[in-house]
Amino acid sequence: MEKNARLGKYDLYINPIGLGTNAVGGHNIYPNLDEEAGKDVVRTALNHGMNFLDTAFIYGPERSEELVGEVMKEYKREDTILATKGAHQFKGEDVVFNNSPDFLKKSVENSLQRLRTDYIDLFYIHFPDESTPKDEAVGALKELKDEGKIRSIGVSNFSVDQLKEADKDGYVDVIQGEYNLFKREAEKEMLPYTAENQISFIPYFPFASGLLAGKYNENTTFDDFRAKNPLFQGENFKRNLEKVEQLRPIAKEKNVGIPHIVLAWYLNQPSIDAVIPGAKRTEQVVDNLKTLDVGLSDKEISKVNKIFS
Repeated sequence: MEKNARLGKYDLYINPIGLGTNAVGGHNIYPNLDEEAGKDVVRTALNHGMNFLDTAFIYGPERSEELVGEVMKEYKREDTILATKGAHQFKGEDVVFNNSPDFLKKSVENSLQRLRTDYIDLFYIHFPDESTPKDEAVGALKELKDEGKIRSIGVSNFSVDQLKEADKDGYVDVIQGEYNLFKREAEKEMLPYTAENQISFIPYFPFASGLLAGKYNENTTFDDFRAKNPLFQGENFKRNLEKVEQLRPIAKEKNVGIPHIVLAWYLNQPSIDAVIPGAKRTEQVVDNLKTLDVGLSDKEISKVNKIFS
């Protein structure tokens, strides 16, 4: 598998296996996180050539960016491709999405401070708001790009129509959206559009909250957000586990785990140039990199496709 991928239309070259850092300081997402362990996860990624780090303001909030920034000071800045996101605005107890040019520019400035850097390689609008024209929002980021504060423009959680509006002037390089073997709606319109317009698509929840990692059985129970997720309930859960098990022979033949087959399959889809699995432990980071050694034949790609059709 290619070990150097290009993000979007510009000269950002990354290891296609990146690191999602919502478990690095993301105290509002995961309880009982150890911050030193989180920093070690980031160090391990960088020490093993995993140069694409993905964080966001809302992970923590703010704390993930701060911890990533602390670790970054130990490395050459130019060796890392750093992505972060903004759009969440706190109003008292409420959180709203804000894509206004002024808010996005302020968000970038604040992220630069937390990350202890002069520039952000990829800045995403994390969620669309209801009122800001999307091309106006992206236009504000284009101004920051011209100033050298960001190198590349991304959007996240946008519909195809919102992406088209955002990309009216061709400034969008990357979109991040939910996509995995159980949730394949992006194949209808999104992936054809991104492939045609040289926009990289980066899937989040690539393991469907762990279901595609091959580590659960029908007796596994959940007391977190998965307890209410239809993928994890009753007969549906059993059927989904059976599908995942059908990947095991392919994995065994290649002497890797089910997660490596899943990630390799994504990287064979049009315009998916990178995946960003999260990790809470250093050994998970190293293990994810085995994906780069997995070559899937057209027949194997079709077989996976058929299992999850």
